[in-house]
Amino acid sequence: MCGIAGEIRFNGVAVDVTALARMTDVQAPRGPDARGLFVRDAVGLGHRRLKVMDLSAGSAQPVFDPQLGLGLVFNGAIYNHPELRRELEAKGYQFYSHGDTEVLLKAYHAWGEDFVQRLNGMFAFAIWEQASGQVLLGRDRLGIKPLYVAEVRGGLRFASTLPALLAGGGIDTAIDPVGLNHYLSFHAVMPPPHTILAGVRKLAPGTLMRVQPDGQRREKTWWSLDYARSQVDETRSFDDWRDMLLQELRAAVSRRLVADVPVGALLSGGVDSSLIVGLMVEAGVKDLRTYNVGFEDVGDEKGNEFEYADIVAQRFGTVHERIFVPEQELITRLPEAIAAMSEPMVSHDCIGFYLLSEAVSRHSRVVQSGQGADEVFGGYHWYPKLEGSRAPVDDYLAAFRDRDFAEYQRVVQPDYLGRDASRELVAERFSAPGASDPVDQALRLDTTVMLVDDPVKRVDNMTMAFGLEARVPFLDHQLVELAARIPARHKLAGGGKGILKEAARQVIPSAVIDRPKGYFPVPALKYLKGSVLEHVQDALHSRAARERGLFRNEYVDKLMADPMAHITPLRGSKLWQLGLLEWWLQTHLGQERAAA
Repeated sequence: MCGIAGEIRFNGVAVDVTALARMTDVQAPRGPDARGLFVRDAVGLGHRRLKVMDLSAGSAQPVFDPQLGLGLVFNGAIYNHPELRRELEAKGYQFYSHGDTEVLLKAYHAWGEDFVQRLNGMFAFAIWEQASGQVLLGRDRLGIKPLYVAEVRGGLRFASTLPALLAGGGIDTAIDPVGLNHYLSFHAVMPPPHTILAGVRKLAPGTLMRVQPDGQRREKTWWSLDYARSQVDETRSFDDWRDMLLQELRAAVSRRLVADVPVGALLSGGVDSSLIVGLMVEAGVKDLRTYNVGFEDVGDEKGNEFEYADIVAQRFGTVHERIFVPEQELITRLPEAIAAMSEPMVSHDCIGFYLLSEAVSRHSRVVQSGQGADEVFGGYHWYPKLEGSRAPVDDYLAAFRDRDFAEYQRVVQPDYLGRDASRELVAERFSAPGASDPVDQALRLDTTVMLVDDPVKRVDNMTMAFGLEARVPFLDHQLVELAARIPARHKLAGGGKGILKEAARQVIPSAVIDRPKGYFPVPALKYLKGSVLEHVQDALHSRAARERGLFRNEYVDKLMADPMAHITPLRGSKLWQLGLLEWWLQTHLGQERAAA
């Protein structure tokens, strides 16, 4: 797991090595073990390395193979690299290292762009062809690893984080109206290519971008999720689907044990993480380290699930660590978590995940985590409401969107009004081929868009802030493709995730399955009080905010007058959304100014 950066020049001017070094060094927490720069012709590549596979210098990056005429920087983990290595060796390729980086480079040489179809893993990469001068950028199927790009004068830059691009300088930091609409509609989700900044774009999941030496570029979607089912799929019994699912889950978890360091697990106490722990032990992991974070209780709401995590830890004999975080520490260290965000993220989980990652990184470099199960297997409350819906776009937006367009028009200043981009996005994605059932349409949107730019991005940002690699078996593409074939009725059974829960029952205690879903609010972020409210007030009333002119004063004043009264349908604070965005902008745009 690493951080990558690069610059491609189109105008004959030399690569700005100083800017490349800044972009690379900003990502040091993602890769604390080694640093590398490579500049040749019109291309510069930067890399920060976290040693997980092949701990030797043989897998250092950037890598350049003079025999193949190819250079590479790569962020991620290719779980089937041993199998691909054997296949490539049979073709006559020789290897000097033992990790996945060299396999990826030679796989591209052997199979061209189609090599991505053979990869099982999470990845973002840049491959430079010396002979043609072309650069190929790529991102994994489900967007587990990020890749941001930015136009600069006479060239293009890319990096694993948006702040890295800002550190390079020369970025247009104007607010993107479409990104802003998405941010305030989808609790900070900004689907690609948009970010909050007009000058920064992100490559979509399952996409390749080929960049020519003159700056021309071509994008190609190389993977999409299809919910089409055969008649056999439709009529297969629930029990048969359960058994097939469990078999694929075992394979997904087992694949993510490939590493040259021990692999631990984040154990929340819920079904998803508990199942992963059970399958890791079943796969033969000894002395498995597991971690659970908990917070203070909030009224009648429990702030932790220690008791359920303990049941699983005791059942499987793990080396378990409880991490209790007092509310005051959450609040005190919130600015650090905001600094660790590649993009503004409003979820309460960010600060908790940030502190959890810090504690876990003291003992583990790699963990498996349970993100994605709710989106893939239908665990959220809006899926049953869509069953048989005659107006699925309206029904989805009513349950999921933070504010409709009428309210949005009262939030932002006229310069940012634009169009109802959030509705357009949902309508476009729902109408795309490959999913005709409203539930399937919502599952596909959530799995390929909302999941990528909320929970998955959150996990990547917060874990990598401490050089911790998080692997997500529920987003194994073979598992996701199998899940798409399972009829929606099996997912919605039992109040949601029915098929997954019954698969889990074969592995973990029923006490962990047959209980309410946990939710841990940080009250100071949900209702805004105390020092957090003061920070938000300061940010929104600051000179920088006034000059930026994003929000209408009367709307801000209305929220300020009674923060607790303005909560989104998904239980988020509307004021926190505004305040967090301004706080993030003030935190990160300082880097761009310093680089200018």
